[in-house]
Amino acid sequence: MKTNTDKLINSFRRTSFLTVAAVYFLILVGGIVRSTGSGMGCPDWPKCFGSVIPPTHVDQLPKNYQEIYLKQRLAKNERFVATLEKLGFEKTAREIANDKSILVEEEFNATKTWIEYINRLIGVVIGLLIILTLWKSLKLWKIDKMIPILAFVALILVMFTGWIGSIVVSTNLLAWMITIHMLLALGLVGVLLYINHRSERLQLDHGIRAEIPGKVRWILIIGAILMLIQVVLGTQVREEIDRISFALGNLMREEWIDQIGLKFIIHRSFSLILLAVHILYFFWAFRYAVRKSKVQVWSQVLMLVLLLEIATGMGMAYFGIPAFLQPLHLVLGSLILGIQFILILQLKDQVQFKLN
Repeated sequence: MKTNTDKLINSFRRTSFLTVAAVYFLILVGGIVRSTGSGMGCPDWPKCFGSVIPPTHVDQLPKNYQEIYLKQRLAKNERFVATLEKLGFEKTAREIANDKSILVEEEFNATKTWIEYINRLIGVVIGLLIILTLWKSLKLWKIDKMIPILAFVALILVMFTGWIGSIVVSTNLLAWMITIHMLLALGLVGVLLYINHRSERLQLDHGIRAEIPGKVRWILIIGAILMLIQVVLGTQVREEIDRISFALGNLMREEWIDQIGLKFIIHRSFSLILLAVHILYFFWAFRYAVRKSKVQVWSQVLMLVLLLEIATGMGMAYFGIPAFLQPLHLVLGSLILGIQFILILQLKDQVQFKLN
């Protein structure tokens, strides 16, 4: 029979896990935004063309709308540059101040505007879910004070991520800012997964303690570090694709891969190293883990997602980078990091929960 404490814990865990799922969905939508070139569909932030509900036709905008929103973005960039200078990042500040690509203002496109607007709406939903997660975590204060503290950290992190998102818009999708924005989203996932796991540890009597050699966890940690490197390499490849697609007017997609050069070769070759490391982990995990435990199940999911990630990468390489595969490839890579983190936490505790 479940106690009131168990009900509070389970309610919190459902909410925090739902929030993680929502963040991953946002990463997927963010990939769609980028693959469709909709990142500047709304030239201002948090509103879209100065409205809560964006326009559907250019006639709803003033004739000089491009000039208006360019001035707004430049004013925001000046404040951002001043902040970077105060923090000691003079070189980065100069690069942003002198980047002429920031001055380019896109013409209104209703489809791109609404794709970006939906992306932002999902971000608002995630903010509300984070607040709900924090509220439910407060009920666990007497049991584990670290859970509500980290839930508050998640709230601060999502607000900071939102602010960085506004800088991404004001800098006209500056490549490295997009990468930072994505890494912050992955950091948010990590915090949420950790507090979810920490709440699960409050029910240790429901788990089975099993001794698993430390080498199993360490090979997975190595795999996670390599995967993070691979994600960063992937963002560099993505930046090259953006540059090439812009130069070619988004045409001749079958030639994009050949023009990327060494960065793509490194990214592709790195996937083979990742596969080898995870095959070794998978063998050890099934050798030592409790049968039908979450460690075994999550390990199976990890290998499946990794193979799908490699398959989507091959699909983009051999079929001219289909637009629908780009966001899928991104979200699968992000999922791998999340699953690795879950497994690392479970292996650290040596407590394996069996699935019902």
